[in-house]
Amino acid sequence: MSLANGRTYLAIPGPSVVPDAVLRAMHRASPNIYEGELTEMMPAITADLRRIARTEHHVAIYIGNGHAAWEAALSNVIAEDDLVLVPSTGRFCYGWGDMATGLGAEVKTLDFGMKTPMDLEAIEAALRADTEHKIKAVLAVHVDTSTSIKSDIAGVRAALDAAGHPALLMADCIASLGCDRFEMDAWGVDVMVAASQKGLMVTPGLGFVFFNDRAKAARQKMKRVSRYWDWTHRSSGTILSEYFGGTAPTHVLYGLRVALDMIHEEGLEAVWARHETLANAVWAACSAWGEGGALTMNVNEPTHRSHAVTALRLGGPKGTALRRWCESEAGVTLGVGLGMSEPDDPKGDGFFRIGHMGHVNAHMVMGTLGTIQAGFDALDIPYGAGALDGVAKVLAGKI
Repeated sequence: MSLANGRTYLAIPGPSVVPDAVLRAMHRASPNIYEGELTEMMPAITADLRRIARTEHHVAIYIGNGHAAWEAALSNVIAEDDLVLVPSTGRFCYGWGDMATGLGAEVKTLDFGMKTPMDLEAIEAALRADTEHKIKAVLAVHVDTSTSIKSDIAGVRAALDAAGHPALLMADCIASLGCDRFEMDAWGVDVMVAASQKGLMVTPGLGFVFFNDRAKAARQKMKRVSRYWDWTHRSSGTILSEYFGGTAPTHVLYGLRVALDMIHEEGLEAVWARHETLANAVWAACSAWGEGGALTMNVNEPTHRSHAVTALRLGGPKGTALRRWCESEAGVTLGVGLGMSEPDDPKGDGFFRIGHMGHVNAHMVMGTLGTIQAGFDALDIPYGAGALDGVAKVLAGKI
């Protein structure tokens, strides 16, 4: 007998839960792609995307996931043999750097491990040492989804300015956009990449590249950019084929329109505040559980934790066992410990992640945490007392 029958819940850090209103918007016949409402929707969609990114500049939309957005961004401003600096705090930092390597760029990686954010002094030192300004861009991941580390993007801009370095600041906000505070223009970011399937609450399928006039000027100096990745026409299109380099992702756009409406109706500041409170509830439970057991949060300092995802360690095979129990016996799917391992745990079975991003509220988080505690009991995993009481106090505004 399983208690998983009924509506399941996806508590992974993307794809995130898609609101029913978004699903309903997508459930329609294929539209006219040459003229009519879909073409007429595009200027407002791009304007509303810029509002969420906090930028007055440009955005190009690609049919693809976050990896596609990585490649699109790089292809417009990084040429073969160019040098890029990658401050790494997890698997996705390395991944973006590897994408640059695949395009023929030279990559210099500053590895800050998997428990702490970027060291801004080390970044500034690396930039100061580059007296010939060979580094063309710094690839900075705002939130690495594998480790749940949130880094200081504004601080990276300050390091560039202090070093007097002209490199572009490129930020990966795939996990953070619409969850953690991000201010593209105020923080001095030249290029930012994001995707539809996390804080933006849509199915996978759209990648976004935001860029300012400095990045636009860098694009103009490129010897060549592939026709498909070139952001020139995508960011100033008048017909759908210009926005998307061919056939538009029609149904995902209808879903995106509704998701953007939901975000702006709630208010972006309120969205950020909701994510912060729900993250605090998750951390309250994890802290209490850890007092009497093996559970530890990957990031010790709360200011360095993402409000979208929390990476956790149980040790041994217990992380995998817990995930499988929660899914098969209670209908809650937790995230795998992606890219996390230890010498005595090479497959990362002792790690798991809780996604709390996008279309998520108090009872979703409370239900997930209650299920995890039931899993601890079912699997005889020791844990500290008072976790759910602490969660209730956070959600009630008492802590």
